[in-house]
Amino acid sequence: MQHVSLQAATTLTEWSERTIRRRLADGSLKCAADNGAHYKTMICFDSIKHDICITLDADDIELVNAADAGDATSQNDLALLFLENDKLKSAVYWLELAAKQHFTDAMHLLGCCYLDGNGLPKDDNLAVMWIAKAASLGHSIAAAQIQSMRLT
Repeated sequence: MQHVSLQAATTLTEWSERTIRRRLADGSLKCAADNGAHYKTMICFDSIKHDICITLDADDIELVNAADAGDATSQNDLALLFLENDKLKSAVYWLELAAKQHFTDAMHLLGCCYLDGNGLPKDDNLAVMWIAKAASLGHSIAAAQIQSMRLT
């Protein structure tokens, strides 16, 4: 992996965008010169690799690369990796990206995060909305949850 987007760098390091921009300005982080996506700020992965908030092996780094490139399955899997490491805010970021692409597992998990207040404020309305969307697209667990909500 040569570089990651500014947004991916914020989830990997748990630094704010402001902190990353400040570190880019002072030279402690390197901006990728030929990023190919001129509308995005791209960060050299090597300049943040020692500040990543979870342990990543080679497969996980490939997962980050695919997730950052927009692959919904990889975004969901990366969110699961952050959830396993109790990095809820970062997990929610990746779940939201995958859910907006109609990835049902991410929709369901995002709904559960809203239901429990994991990584974001508890919101029963948004929880039901995301779980119902997942159910409507064929997610069996979400469908069972919606059915049980109707029975109560």
